[in-house]
Amino acid sequence: MKVGVLKETLPGERRVALVPDVVGKLKAAGVDVVVESGAGIESAAPDQMYVDAGASIASSADVYAHCDVLLKVRKPTDAEVAALRPGQTLVGLLSPLLDPGLMKTLAGKGVTAISLDAIPRTLSRAQSMDVLSSQANIAGYKAVLVAAEAFGRYFPLLTTAAGTAKPANVLILGIGVAGLQAIGTARRLGAVVKAYDVRPETREQAESLGAQFVVLKSTIDATGAGGYARALTPEEQAAQQSELNAVIGAQDVVITTAQVPGRKPPVLVTAAAVRGMKPGSVIVDMAASDLGGNCEMSEVGRTIVTDGGVTIIAPENLPATVPISASQFYARNVTALLLHLLKDGALDIELTEEITAGVVITYGGQVVQPATAKLLEAQPAGGVA
Repeated sequence: MKVGVLKETLPGERRVALVPDVVGKLKAAGVDVVVESGAGIESAAPDQMYVDAGASIASSADVYAHCDVLLKVRKPTDAEVAALRPGQTLVGLLSPLLDPGLMKTLAGKGVTAISLDAIPRTLSRAQSMDVLSSQANIAGYKAVLVAAEAFGRYFPLLTTAAGTAKPANVLILGIGVAGLQAIGTARRLGAVVKAYDVRPETREQAESLGAQFVVLKSTIDATGAGGYARALTPEEQAAQQSELNAVIGAQDVVITTAQVPGRKPPVLVTAAAVRGMKPGSVIVDMAASDLGGNCEMSEVGRTIVTDGGVTIIAPENLPATVPISASQFYARNVTALLLHLLKDGALDIELTEEITAGVVITYGGQVVQPATAKLLEAQPAGGVA
């Protein structure tokens, strides 16, 4: 079996799906690795490093023409979809719940689509394959650095001959993998950190890293399936927001991380909350996307400064700004999944196995993942909305 590593083509994407360090593991399993020339340059992995590790280098056309499995980080562009052949397998962060139409197209081409953002995160044996967690960890770390760069003061308490600088007050909204890393990073920089999540069981995790857990009078348990938070009802949101606004107004930096898979992120920082913040305050909205963000005023991919002097940063792809570490983690996750699926030198797609059933979106010309198939069934006849 030949596994091809494609160069990422989306603007700003600096990661690569496979790094030289893991090539040996795949070779030992009987897999030939072919890397598109230049695929790893942005991740400090030039072609020669792949060759030294046992991979071969080829043009983009040759990778598409001769490889059985194609590895990417981001979902394919229209041109990349057109280059795929029936019988090939595409592995990447394909966002099937956000783009079911692409899954339908891949199924129609006879491509097996394996989406790494569909790894069953509650299975302990799938932890080594959990790309979302590994990339969220990096994003949480970088979000704090982005905030610190934009903030006009020190993060730590500093006593100098010129006087004392107070520590920054930092609030982390959402205590998942990204939120926990953000807490740890902000604490290491010397900030006074508070954290909030609608899942009460996250309190112990936040406090273990040195954050003060924010307890609202309108306590809501929004624990959902798969370890994620569920969407709040309108009544729950209103009760939560009025109290949260007061907490937000006392902060110097707010970092938001709350997401619900396949749905619009919940608004946690309203325009009213932003207006209540001090001039010089900073918000980093990690959940910002084309669907919206945790901050009502976020503009995805942009940094804006409000009339009240609050800086709102809505980065699109934080892991790609730490490409070396992000690629290393991603490659280890991908390798773990491939080795799990391999049998006698080929992929063994057994849809009754839990991990396989979770990540395989299209197979045999059909959309086989139930959640994505359900979305397609709900679309009006004649196309995908």
